[in-house]
Amino acid sequence: MKKRSFTPYFFIGPHLILFIVFILVPTIYGIYASFTKWNLLGDPVWVGFENYKTILFDSTSTFNAQFMNGMKNTLIFVGLSVPILIVIPLMVAVALEHKKVKMKGLMQSILYIPGLISISAAALIWLLIFNKQLGITGNVFGSQIPWPANQPYAWIIIIVITVWGGVGGNMIIYRASINGVAKDLYEAAEMDGAGSIRKFTSITLPSIRFPLIYTFVMTTGGAFNVFGQPLMMTKGGPQQSTHVLMMYIRQLAFGHGESIAGMASAMAVLLGLVILVISAMQYYVMNRNAS
Repeated sequence: MKKRSFTPYFFIGPHLILFIVFILVPTIYGIYASFTKWNLLGDPVWVGFENYKTILFDSTSTFNAQFMNGMKNTLIFVGLSVPILIVIPLMVAVALEHKKVKMKGLMQSILYIPGLISISAAALIWLLIFNKQLGITGNVFGSQIPWPANQPYAWIIIIVITVWGGVGGNMIIYRASINGVAKDLYEAAEMDGAGSIRKFTSITLPSIRFPLIYTFVMTTGGAFNVFGQPLMMTKGGPQQSTHVLMMYIRQLAFGHGESIAGMASAMAVLLGLVILVISAMQYYVMNRNAS
């Protein structure tokens, strides 16, 4: 009888313990809390689906208005940011693979550095850039627009800081995938007279379909959880037009006054379900079209 080795469990164990303690257990308890009335101090009181009914169907409730406005603004952010965070890194990755491009590693490192900067530090940098008195937009281009206080400029600065920090990560994934494509495929295509666009659509895209699916799903999921950018750049303004759902969830759970953690948990569960459904649809559609 073959002796069973426990070595793999010593490698998996630490990660599994951290996953259970910091992800699985809080997730399960958060789902339970969404069915309760809870202020984080006393014991949760079971109320069933009352929180969900209020959030989804009670048009006179503040919680319904907050959820609808937060979800609308979150969807706007997702719709604006995700396509850019997919297309621009892909274009940059393809451009860096061109034969005439020099110092590819250096350029890749420069593009990746913004992703290492915290949201708070990045926000301070870009708020200074967009400051109408002290920033480049005012002193160099003569713009006197108070960017965070007006639309559509508030969304523009949020998208700019998001793209600035997010391009590098996806670009590296695409570059690694493109480097894995057999070079003889491109050489054969060149011999057949295929141009750059034809090689991109016929060779590059089909060859990196799985990294594309992965980055599309992960980028979308991350975009739905947006919090730091609107909090730091616009504080949810002007007139709540950039107040995303995660900001409402935090406000209800940990804001000033009595915590309404049960309602916040219900909003978080609904957001999680939306992310799950959309991610599954993305994976199904992209995988079917690629096959």
